[in-house]
Amino acid sequence: MASIQQLEDLTTQVRRDILRMVHKVNSGHPGGSLGCAEFFVALYKNIMDRKEGFDMDGIGEDIFFLSNGHISPVYYSVLARSGYFPVEELNTFRLINSRLQGHPTTHENLPGVRIASGSLGQGLSVALGAAQAKKLNGCNHLIYSLHGDGEMQEGQNWEAIMYAAGNKVDNIIATIDLNGQQIDGSTDDVLPMGSFRAKFEAFGWTVVDIENGNSIEDILKGMEKAKSLTGQGKPVCVLLKTVMGHGVDFMMHTHAWHGKAPNDEQLAIGLEQNPETLGDY
Repeated sequence: MASIQQLEDLTTQVRRDILRMVHKVNSGHPGGSLGCAEFFVALYKNIMDRKEGFDMDGIGEDIFFLSNGHISPVYYSVLARSGYFPVEELNTFRLINSRLQGHPTTHENLPGVRIASGSLGQGLSVALGAAQAKKLNGCNHLIYSLHGDGEMQEGQNWEAIMYAAGNKVDNIIATIDLNGQQIDGSTDDVLPMGSFRAKFEAFGWTVVDIENGNSIEDILKGMEKAKSLTGQGKPVCVLLKTVMGHGVDFMMHTHAWHGKAPNDEQLAIGLEQNPETLGDY
């Protein structure tokens, strides 16, 4: 288990990775990636029970599925810095024939990635299938998934949410990144979703709130609570309140950096705000 300081140092380095990857190819999605940096670091370093190496079956360990695949920069950075593939490979992000495509894919056989997630709304369905497979295999490990709040406007999610409760899939923790922003503006302006807590509870889920999703300590406490609520006949949802673009002041609280790369000057500012901690790739 990593200390809080170690997790925070890694988070800062992950933010540097995100900025540098997106800047190099002038393409990618920094906003949501930056906002979820603490969550990914806490998940892979302290929360999930992971085994050495990687195989697609994931028997005998917890499994994570990223549904909102456009935030691949944070996913790739944390996977690399968790030992799934060389950190230097981050330098190939979004290049032709790279294993690190803009949205995660499986045909390149990138360790850590189990599904192609580019079309929004599908991740929860896949995660539920994996959760039920765990039960059929007699494996007591958990399935984790992450979804964007804008993504929850997709109808397939709600079919899956209904299915999960109806079939008592209680070995899954689905986290919703509540940053209030999506590609065309704030979620309230594009399509107001109302209370996620009320909706999930009405669909038969247990709900846990993490009010500060950019606090390592709050994430660890909230996710431990979520883990304690599994196995009780209900699926578990975590509402993770984050700030899009967190850690880079000019990217915060706006949808403008959903899918926009920083220029040279902006990169320098962002890197200055996130000093090197573990070594750049």
